[in-house]
Amino acid sequence: MDTFHKLGIIPGKALCYSGFREGQKPGGVYPGYEEVKEDLLLLKDHWKYLRLFDCDEHTRTVLDVITREKLDFRIMLGAYIVAEMNNFNCPWNGGVYSEEQLTENRKSNIDKIDKLIELGNQYPGIIFSLSVGNEACVEWTDHYVPESSVLEYVSRVKAKAKQPVTFCENYAPWILKLEKLAAGVDFISIHTYPVWEYKHINESLDYSKQNYYSVAGKYPDKPVVITEAGWATNSNGRGINPWHVNEEFQMIYFEKLMEWVEKENILAFFFEAFDESWKGSSEPLEPEKHWGLFRSDRTPKMAVRKLIQQE
Repeated sequence: MDTFHKLGIIPGKALCYSGFREGQKPGGVYPGYEEVKEDLLLLKDHWKYLRLFDCDEHTRTVLDVITREKLDFRIMLGAYIVAEMNNFNCPWNGGVYSEEQLTENRKSNIDKIDKLIELGNQYPGIIFSLSVGNEACVEWTDHYVPESSVLEYVSRVKAKAKQPVTFCENYAPWILKLEKLAAGVDFISIHTYPVWEYKHINESLDYSKQNYYSVAGKYPDKPVVITEAGWATNSNGRGINPWHVNEEFQMIYFEKLMEWVEKENILAFFFEAFDESWKGSSEPLEPEKHWGLFRSDRTPKMAVRKLIQQE
């Protein structure tokens, strides 16, 4: 716990937030000011920390709303870096690019890292940490970036911004191969998804604990944050057994996880605030679309219904 306090981080209620609604998506139509304001007013009494995934128009709107409406949020801001190497292990139609595209991606990534630094410096009272990427080193990713490049980005941000720097990744690479990166970041950020690994709800919390403690045990002198942990509420069978997902199971996992991390003083971002229909395939039951604690129309699912109705 002392290491967290040295970084200026006090564990509290934390949530991944992406506000894209029906008909909106990154690179297309972005949520407007009033839409983001509606979201943040819905979340403000229940969560202190929000995680944002990229330095895009959406993030700038979120920071603008927090500033102008004087909302008490603290933000973990990420830069979404894209592929700098081909990954032939990617199990879906992705991960392989032309050399020209990879060169362009590298330039784009440097621009994103510089935007991350710029926003960190512009909003030092709101942004409490900076992440140089998301799931870019795991074996199945479609946007593979070598550890050496990620380390370069860590150094670049550390030299020009004051916030603690991290990298958000599935728990497994931290155990298997990211020792140099672990040494370079200020704290380690892991993702744990029992349902993606075919675990039943009865095994869920124990499995997430195992994921967390395996990384924390490997790096005893480095703080470990859970930057994603969640439970889907629908599946078309792609990667997740449909019988393993529903609102009741999400509620069970959410409540058990929050009870554990609060007891152990672990900062854990639940994934995620709202369902996002733009994600994944066009199939309505695609699991990528159904991780929200709220539906895309902002009505609460079972896990947070009592919380919202108490207002």
